[in-house]
Amino acid sequence: MDFNSFISGFVEGEGCFCTSFNRRAKMKTGVEIRPSFSISQNKRNLPLFKLIHEHFGCGGIRFSKKDQSFKYEIRSIKEIAKVIIPFFDKNPLMGIKKDDFVKFKEICLMIYQNEHLNPGNLNKIIDLAYSMNYSGKRKYKKEELLKHVAR
Repeated sequence: MDFNSFISGFVEGEGCFCTSFNRRAKMKTGVEIRPSFSISQNKRNLPLFKLIHEHFGCGGIRFSKKDQSFKYEIRSIKEIAKVIIPFFDKNPLMGIKKDDFVKFKEICLMIYQNEHLNPGNLNKIIDLAYSMNYSGKRKYKKEELLKHVAR
């Protein structure tokens, strides 16, 4: 098995494509969008995370004392657009994370092309994001964000 296929399989089990939001009055739309790609694992797997970090050449690794795990994460929209999206286009996911990736890709490419600055597109991004990661925690309810954008 090649390393790219291994990474795709590993992400299928331990990875997350996520888009979070913060309300920011200083932003044109009033809403900040924060997409991220991450993988979490027990602290014993740090050597593997270092290999993955080196392979992608971007992002960072941090330790969580709370659950004694490491998280490899990429938040830069440029790195997501230039590295992560092409990687998973060439090395597709095959399970339930595939749907999240497709939505994540659409969100990130809209942001990368500054389409998120249009309130209609921002509403679409919020809809897409809230149709992903059903078990994830959200700071704001979808309706709350949509109302905030409508102002």
